[in-house]
This record gives sequence, structure tokens and C-alpha cells, in this order.
Amino acid sequence: MKSFQTFVETYNYLVTVFLMVAGLYVVIARGNMIKKLIGLSLFQTSVYLLYLAPAKIDGGTAPILDAAYTVYSNPLPHVLILTAIVVGVATLALGLALVVRVHEAYGTIDEDEIFAESEEP
Repeated sequence: MKSFQTFVETYNYLVTVFLMVAGLYVVIARGNMIKKLIGLSLFQTSVYLLYLAPAKIDGGTAPILDAAYTVYSNPLPHVLILTAIVVGVATLALGLALVVRVHEAYGTIDEDEIFAESEEP
């Protein structure tokens, strides 16, 4: 029973680690640039979860001083992650635009084919 309770308390960290490993695997194992961008997005999402998981305080409220509340949550991690999401979307858009330009230049988005084409004399 103790192990199940520990699992329930830490399942969000297990999901975070799974997403992190899956994103890293996709980035390393795939040659398709679109798949690499998806892997980077997965990895980035796992980092968001890693920051937000400990930021939630049970029973905590917004940091508005009132005699009725004694436990407050810190809004800073949520604000930082919101900013990181905006930067992540912009970075993904730039990556997709670069993939389009690479496809126009080489006719493919597979890294191995691009390396093979660029090594030919």
C-alpha cells in the first residue's frame, strides 16, 4: 500500500521523465527534421511540467493579503512558463520555416540525404 501511495504522489514526475526521454530519443534517433522539431517540443513540454509540478501548493491561494488566508502560492513559476511557451512557439515556427527553406534547397528534409548530397564532389 505504501508503494501505491508513493506512486500516486509522484506520478506527475514519472510522466515528466517519460516525456523527456521520449523527446530526447526522437531528437537523437530520427533523421527527419520535422520529427526532430516534434521531439524538441516534447522535451520542452516536459521541462514546463518539471517547473510547474512543485509550484502547486495544496490549499494555497493567490498572493492577496487577507486575514482569512495563511497559505499562498507563488505565481512566478507560472508566469515564467507562460513566457517560455511563447518563446517555444516562436522557436518552433522558426524551425519549421527553416525546414521549408532546406526542402526548397535540397528537395528533402532527411539529414542523411542532405549530408550525402553535400559530400558529393
